[in-house]
Amino acid sequence: MKFNRLRDKAYKCAKNHGWHEKELSDEHCLCLVISELMEAVEADRKGNRACVGLKDFFQDDLDSGKDFKELFESHLKGIVEEELADACIRLLDLAGMRGIDLDEYDYSGSSTDDYSGLTFTEAMYKICGYITCSFYNDMMYVLLNEIFSFCKNRGIDIMWYIKQKMRYNELRSYKHGGKGY
Repeated sequence: MKFNRLRDKAYKCAKNHGWHEKELSDEHCLCLVISELMEAVEADRKGNRACVGLKDFFQDDLDSGKDFKELFESHLKGIVEEELADACIRLLDLAGMRGIDLDEYDYSGSSTDDYSGLTFTEAMYKICGYITCSFYNDMMYVLLNEIFSFCKNRGIDIMWYIKQKMRYNELRSYKHGGKGY
């Protein structure tokens, strides 16, 4: 996977939608990553998860000519997987804003935490802990890697959800209809 390509796409979309009109601190941007992880916790608490076969069902609906944006909003909006994709997209955008080379990291060969014995909420707390640590130089790689590892552990095809959410974001209005940040 070419992460710099995803990074550039996320950054370009955010810039085109007005999210980079003023300079925001890394802490501001990382807090928004935490907010996405907490939205994933809320979705989990409500039981809002992708159903078995969702990707095939979604593709079948697309193939039948249904509107992508409408399908996304009815099938993917607000589910755990979409919120985790949002967290990754915010990290990709921040990496794009700061010019961080994401392709230089060995995601598959690096060590990650074991999330198998943790509840969903405990796992999100653990990932948030990485955000609040002070080892910024490797933070983007580590955070993406930990989210990818968690998703792999839980059988979530996070790349598919990231791609769908990025496609949806491209169709959204400027600043998503009036959000401040």
